[in-house]
Amino acid sequence: MLDLDAVREHPNRVREAMRAKGEDRPEQVDALLEVDEERRTLITELQEAQARSNRISKQIGALMREGKKEEAQEHIDETSALKETIGELEEQVREKKALTEQMLLQLPNIPHRSVPVGASEEDNEVEEEVGEKPTFDFDPQPHWELIDALGLVDFERGAKVTGAGFPIYTGKGARLQRALIQFFLDQANENGYTEVQPPLFINEDSARGTGQLPDKEDLMYEIPREGFFPIPTAEVPVTNMHRDEIFDADDLPRTYCAYTPCFRREAGSYGAHVRGLNRMHQFDKVELVQFVTPEESYRALEAMCADAEALLQALGLPYRRLLMCTGDMGFTQAKKYDLEVWSAGQERWLEVSSVSNFEAFQARRMQIRYRPEPEAKPELVHTLNGSALALPRIIAALIEQYQIEDGTVELPEVLHPYTRFETIA
Repeated sequence: MLDLDAVREHPNRVREAMRAKGEDRPEQVDALLEVDEERRTLITELQEAQARSNRISKQIGALMREGKKEEAQEHIDETSALKETIGELEEQVREKKALTEQMLLQLPNIPHRSVPVGASEEDNEVEEEVGEKPTFDFDPQPHWELIDALGLVDFERGAKVTGAGFPIYTGKGARLQRALIQFFLDQANENGYTEVQPPLFINEDSARGTGQLPDKEDLMYEIPREGFFPIPTAEVPVTNMHRDEIFDADDLPRTYCAYTPCFRREAGSYGAHVRGLNRMHQFDKVELVQFVTPEESYRALEAMCADAEALLQALGLPYRRLLMCTGDMGFTQAKKYDLEVWSAGQERWLEVSSVSNFEAFQARRMQIRYRPEPEAKPELVHTLNGSALALPRIIAALIEQYQIEDGTVELPEVLHPYTRFETIA
């Protein structure tokens, strides 16, 4: 959520940010400022009425002591009318405040000055491409053909049990999945992240705190009876762990890693690019989350991106780092990188990680703050998160890249201690 004072002082900057993010609705800013002005006017009227009531109350006491009961009664009658007016004004102020907060929730985060302005994924900048794409002496198979031949994932029975997009990993497929999760967590622990195991359901306040509401309702499953949502990413419960808390300066940076299943409706996802493991409704992911001071957040963003890239390098998977443009970055982010791995069987890039700096956008919603000094006024932290990594497309890329002509998959050496096998045949 944006700072109301900043919106009031720099409305054009907010309008420009909305246009850059593809949300060209300047009337939202105008409507917010109008409601804010009405709220402030009501507050002034309320304060004047309260001050008038206090003065009259003092006069009533003095008149009663002087025996001037008739004059005192006139003031008592006026006080009664003022109390009614004060009550009405307080209710109007509450309504305007709630409406102001609701309207603020509709405004996207302002992109960092280093973010390229663009309308779609075509305008993202490829900052670096790492590793060489593999070459084969045969026609490489896409992962869904290899998976079927090797018996690694049962899509049909998953669809029978739940529905499309809910796979059942079997045999060495399940063991590879578990091995990758452990490998990713171990690397995060070595990099200083504290491992947590958060709840898989969140409430509405948590969804609102990280920006899933009111922006991403259509992507989340819902449990209406309980008012819960299955998590779309571990970012949501882990970031909300510290909602309404104040850190000491010495507590920062605070860094966490978490493995969870993730649940996303992915409404409107069709076509060849969702085949196999390319797009799932339930998938596993290891997430990194950081709480830092504003001065450190962009250094933390680069370091977190490097942590995710190191995993791809260890697995020997060619990848590229994209700096996302304003129109393809998302509602909540101030700056975002995507890491895309090369899919040898599909001959295209697959996103496996997003690493984002939200600055104070989430922290303001959740009131996560810190004290720069022991007696200082609390200030908002900056929050960051990144995938390290999402499993399905990593498995797809691994299987495709490390296949040999007879359909066997030879796993990279770094995974051997985790899988306890070297090949899938």
